[in-house]
Parts: sequence; structure tokens; C-alpha cells
Amino acid sequence: MTQDYPPIHVFGGTSDARLICQLLDGAGEHYSLSVATDAGKQLAGDIGGEILVGRMDAAAMTDFLIKRQVLWVIDASHPYADLLSDNVAAACRQSNVPLIRYQRPSEIEVLNHPLLYKVGGVAAACAAAQRLGPRVLLTTGSKQLAEYQQGLIGKTLLARVLPTAEVLSQCEALGLGVDQIIALRGPFSAQFNQALYEFCQPDVVITKESGAQGGYQEKVAPCLALNIPCIVVRRPAAVELGSIGQQVTSLDEFTRHLMHWQQQRGQ
Repeated sequence: MTQDYPPIHVFGGTSDARLICQLLDGAGEHYSLSVATDAGKQLAGDIGGEILVGRMDAAAMTDFLIKRQVLWVIDASHPYADLLSDNVAAACRQSNVPLIRYQRPSEIEVLNHPLLYKVGGVAAACAAAQRLGPRVLLTTGSKQLAEYQQGLIGKTLLARVLPTAEVLSQCEALGLGVDQIIALRGPFSAQFNQALYEFCQPDVVITKESGAQGGYQEKVAPCLALNIPCIVVRRPAAVELGSIGQQVTSLDEFTRHLMHWQQQRGQ
């Protein structure tokens, strides 16, 4: 007996992915969702689709899509998960499955200020921070903590990270002490961030271009109000989708693609 797998597969682990899944639920679609960690599963909440936890490389993704006869892939992963998005696009090309890449809108050009530094990557962020004082607050997550630690030798690092056992163990393995780890799940209001900055007294804050969903303006504006320099790491270049995929930047745009998908299938 052949198992009946869902025809739609979502790669996620973000609030964007949860919203996409809720739209699929509302449309009566059957789907599955891949997340990298248990934290991603928790973030997905009570969605109706099957949730699969674990990382896959491009070859494993290709096998997965072929084995489960997936007909449509939605990449709703984080804007900075460029390797994941590259792998998803490669797997879709290999297995000839159409792809939608949902990319939350950018707000990078909304704010400009002499204390706001927009840079292209971790190395550039570290180079800018080296000139801006000894206490550095990182709100960039845990993934690149080791890179920041190597690039900011001699600085006091404060890291705001997700409150999971895996992440806390990673911080401890890097030698961060209890005075350096701020384990909280955002996004937060501007008032909350301002109170945190006032408490931590950083000389510079490093963050990412996380968009409205990630509370970008709420992170940056309090820095500038307190005259704290803020370094923003720009997003990686958009993944080349080729003929297999399309990029959308709003839930309304995604809904139109979903309606078209249903019309094609006679639903």
C-alpha cells in the first residue's frame, strides 16, 4: 500500500512559515513543514500540517521530494538562511518541483542616521564594532556567535539568543558567562528594547535586517534615541531561482499563488 503524502511541502522555522501554514490550513490544503530544530517546531504552534524536525542537505531534500512525490515547495525560511534556500532551490531543480520563495519585505532603507552603520556581513560588522567601544550587544542570534567572538577579540560580548538548551549549551561552550547571555525570544517592542539597552549599557549594538516580523525598527530606533551606535548586517543576496521558482514578498501575493494552485488542481 502506497502512503499518501501531502502534495505541498514548506521549509520554515520562522514566524513567516507559521503564517504561510495558517493560510494553507484555511484553504483546506494538506502539507508538511520542515524545521531544523525543536525550537522551530514550537514556533510553528498548532498548525494542521505534519511537522518534520531535522536538517537536510540538497541531496537529502531531492530524495525527500521525489520519494514523497511533492508537487509544490514553499521556502519560507529566514532571510539569512541563504545556504538552506540554495539547497531548496537546487533540490527543486533536480526533482522538477515548482518553488515559491517567500521573502519578508525589507526595511533597511526606512531608517538612516549617522550612528546607523549598514554592512555586508559578519567581518564588516566586526570591523565597524572594533572602533566603537568595548561592550558589544549582539542581537543576531546564535548561529554566527563563534565568528563574532573571533572577530571581536578583546571586546565584552553580550548575546541575546533563544532560550533553548541547545543554544545555551552553545553559548557556554564558547565561554560566555551568565552575565553575557540574554536568553529571550523576540520580537520585542521598542520600549522593551530601550529598557534592555539601558540595563546592558552597550557601546554598540549589532543586529540584522529582520524586517517588520523581526522587529527591525523596534530594535534600531531605541539605539539611536540613546545615542548608541547600531550596526545592521544586510541580508544575503537573493537566491537564484531560475525557471523553477518565483519570489513573493507579501502574504497577499502568496494567497494569489495559492488560489492559482487550487484552480490548476480543480479545487
